Amino acid sequence: MLTMKFELDTLRRVAVPAVLAITLLGLSGQGFADSGFYVGGSVGSATVSAELEDSFDFDENDFAWKAFGGYNFDLAVIDLGIEGGYVDMGGPSATFLGEDVNVALTGWDVFGLAGLQLGPIGVFAKAGYFKWDADVRVSGSDAGGDDGNDLAYGIGAKFGIGSIDIRGEYEYFDVDGSNDVYMLSVGLVWTF
Repeated sequence: MLTMKFELDTLRRVAVPAVLAITLLGLSGQGFADSGFYVGGSVGSATVSAELEDSFDFDENDFAWKAFGGYNFDLAVIDLGIEGGYVDMGGPSATFLGEDVNVALTGWDVFGLAGLQLGPIGVFAKAGYFKWDADVRVSGSDAGGDDGNDLAYGIGAKFGIGSIDIRGEYEYFDVDGSNDVYMLSVGLVWTF
């Protein structure tokens, strides 16, 4: 009787975690990032830091969003992908000498991604280019702007449930003429 109870207790200690792990893996479905096309969107905060007119240090943030799509190549544990999208970093503003200064920064990006997928959890890094357009307004009037193409980088993590990933990331945009431009965001990705 004691042997049977010991075997049942041992079986429960082994079986319960095994069933739980199999269930989680089954629920994650594409948590093991299958190859395929995906689309997504994220919201967050963007910070723009630059020296304007050689005397004004602009360092502000604002609500930001992005929409993107791409293709993932699943190679067992390693993921490789290509991604492109549109980024709107809002319109951070500050007051200088009684004037409201607003910098609106938008652009298109393209990235190569590499990551590790461990069950439903994954981490990734990305590098690519950012084609940007900046418009500066002072007290509502157009004060000029600039545009260009520069490098961009990012790191992130994701959690998959079926064909949906919840994704958080940090992206740094090496915009010419700025001190720092970066975005922190969280969003959803759907693989189809």
